[in-house]
Amino acid sequence: MARRILAELGLLDAELSLLFLNDLQIQALNQQYLRRDKPTNVLAFPMRKGEFSTLHPHLLGDIVISVETAKRQSHRFGLDETGMIILLMVHGVLHLIGYEHEGTKRGAQEMAVRQRELFQRVTRET
Repeated sequence: MARRILAELGLLDAELSLLFLNDLQIQALNQQYLRRDKPTNVLAFPMRKGEFSTLHPHLLGDIVISVETAKRQSHRFGLDETGMIILLMVHGVLHLIGYEHEGTKRGAQEMAVRQRELFQRVTRET
């Protein structure tokens, strides 16, 4: 599914890592990197920003997903657990390529539209 998401974005040579954790584990990362002492559904760590961004140009970054949070939130989104994981993968990839939903209403709207479109395209065939 990650390959399909990247292909839909035209990122055929791109690489990323996926890590699936529980709430306690993602809470520790959320606290360490974002100073938010709570579990979250997905974290994205882009590698195309910062001092070493040109070291490996095909590496987008890391996506970390809490399976526990995804399971809890799936009903709210009207998805099964697998669908929710896919939605979080789409969300994470969008963060890796520069989309941001925190800070501006416009950015949040753009990301939501792109996320919905991309999710629909990659799940159409599954």
